[in-house]
Amino acid sequence: MKRKLYLVFFLLALPLLLGAQNKPIKLGVAGLSHGHVGWILGRQDTTDIKMAGIVETDTALINRLSSQFGFSKDIVFGSMEEMIASVQPEAVAAFGNIYDHLEVVRTCAPKGIHVMVEKPLAVSLEHALEMEKLAKANKIHLLTNYETSWYPTNEEAKKLLDNGAIGDLRKVIVRDGHKGPNKIGVNPEFLEWLTNPVLNGGGAITDFGCYGANLMTWLLQGEIPKTVTAVTQQLQPENNPEVDDDATIILKYATSMAILEPSWNWPIGRKDMELYGETGAIYVENKSDMAVRISEGYDGYSERRITLSEREKPFDDPFSVFAAVINSKLVLEPFDPYSLENNMVTMRILQAAIESAKTNTTIILN
Repeated sequence: MKRKLYLVFFLLALPLLLGAQNKPIKLGVAGLSHGHVGWILGRQDTTDIKMAGIVETDTALINRLSSQFGFSKDIVFGSMEEMIASVQPEAVAAFGNIYDHLEVVRTCAPKGIHVMVEKPLAVSLEHALEMEKLAKANKIHLLTNYETSWYPTNEEAKKLLDNGAIGDLRKVIVRDGHKGPNKIGVNPEFLEWLTNPVLNGGGAITDFGCYGANLMTWLLQGEIPKTVTAVTQQLQPENNPEVDDDATIILKYATSMAILEPSWNWPIGRKDMELYGETGAIYVENKSDMAVRISEGYDGYSERRITLSEREKPFDDPFSVFAAVINSKLVLEPFDPYSLENNMVTMRILQAAIESAKTNTTIILN
């Protein structure tokens, strides 16, 4: 009799349990000034994440984006505390300036609200260390979103490298950037803080240098470079008077080296990577296209071209990854590009690069 009652109870409760499992994560959006905010405002799939509230005080910006993306102004609040009290989000995505990332975590972490920020994690290692401490103490997920985390070509390159397709890794070259924020016509709200050394932490060296540091930390599973050497230039003083717009960062590891080339002076926008091993090379040209070359003789090689489609869910979308991590449907692999442990190493590299460029010295890391 008891077994029958348990079975009846289970069958009655099953729809509720399934509904709870499939219930979308309530997401708050902190700020609208980041040029990437359209990724969440224009997101069509709301089965895993539902935007419940927005924090923004710029009325003109609110009006423009509300008209463009169709969200109700009723879900816009003037402060984080007001938004949290009203909609009680389970997670928050930060789309303001990088300096404000720390304050978002300060507000959310003690309340048990998970946070995802746009790259880089913070404006400085000092900010990052406090964010890490808050996240761990309050047991929240703190993720950092990079566009290159969605690239199937990067994932395939790592698989090939790990499987010994080009032998032991010796050198990596990562190039990221575009013509510059002003030249490509970013929104004025974005431009205002993107070219501010306090609110962004630097210019191209932080805006795009973080990509290469993040990828190297992922490829080398958290290995910290022995030394960091960086040189910056300001080639567009009329557009970027307060920050660098071109940088070269050299990372020396135990058995390999990386050259990162973040710039706001590329004539054509790019996010590409070259991996050189003892027997061959992998060229990640963009999100979809790549090539593998295997050495033959002195300067000969055989080449295999690869074209890839989008990654499978949840890896094709950062918010799906965020929801899956929160729901314990996904456990990030060690030093995954989204992970806090990766981005703490990334911040150590960025901090050292900025210091190196300012002092014209090579920085030694422990």
